[in-house]
Amino acid sequence: MERRHFLRLGPAALGAGLLGAAPLIARAATAPKTIRLDYAYYSPPSLVLRKFGWLEEDLKAQGTDVKWVLSQGSNRALEYLNSDSIDFGSTAGLAALLARANGNPIKAVYVYSRPEWTALAVGKDSPIKSVRELKGKKVAATKGTDPYLFLLRALHENGLKKGDVEIVHLQHPDGRAALEQGRVDAWAGLDPHLAASELEAGSRLIYRNVNFNTYGFLNVSDSFAARHPDQVRRVIAAYEKARAWIKAHPDETVALLAEESKLSPQVARLQLQRNDFSHPQIGREHADALRAAAPILTEEDLVKSGTDLPRTINALIDSSYAQGVIRA
Repeated sequence: MERRHFLRLGPAALGAGLLGAAPLIARAATAPKTIRLDYAYYSPPSLVLRKFGWLEEDLKAQGTDVKWVLSQGSNRALEYLNSDSIDFGSTAGLAALLARANGNPIKAVYVYSRPEWTALAVGKDSPIKSVRELKGKKVAATKGTDPYLFLLRALHENGLKKGDVEIVHLQHPDGRAALEQGRVDAWAGLDPHLAASELEAGSRLIYRNVNFNTYGFLNVSDSFAARHPDQVRRVIAAYEKARAWIKAHPDETVALLAEESKLSPQVARLQLQRNDFSHPQIGREHADALRAAAPILTEEDLVKSGTDLPRTINALIDSSYAQGVIRA
């Protein structure tokens, strides 16, 4: 389908997509030459934006280019932010908090989805039926991501500690392969790889807890936000346009996700069914969720002793950029 068909959004969505020509012209002198963003299969709005080029169109008049970098997981997005390889990165909320606590200077400015994107899975023929049965077993997980932290919280919830299992540190696609090949006993998976393993390999979910899935955060480096606050708002506005398109075009979103991730439409549909795109404004509820999850970071020595996590949460979550940009 040609781009012009996808641009037919209602007035509210179009209003959320652009911030107006006058501010753009007035601020053109301070605009960056390039804005670098990640895109990720676990962040459908990023795929929509990259596909249709709405951000590129918005920034063209001020002479700003857009560069897209693929993130395979929160850990990669956070590494890219910390090394100044990107300006905006898509991560899970708790992973962003862990990074900020350990010195990665980022702000979370937008919620791209409320997902249930991780669970603990075992192979099709595995006799394991509960988390407690993982004691002494090998579990694949990607360190520094929501699935890794989900695994730690699930162990604690069931009376186990990190040392009670052997965690095999693998990137998400490799964790899926290790599970299906029998090289690990369980896997803390991430969609769409988790959904694919369920539907294509018969992998079984032995533990789900939507409350242990933290929100999908769009993060920006502190330095970029300080230098270019208007561009932060423009990126959020573009994400809002993508969110409106996803809500208006569910079937087309399934097709796009399947095309980008090279997975079947059935897998893409299952992943999207586990995402809520209704509440993009970041704020108190997200801070409260992180405060509830934060103890796992200290209990497992993932942050330095004495780290003030409540203060770190306040430094991480910044609702000011999205205020006035999000319309509904």
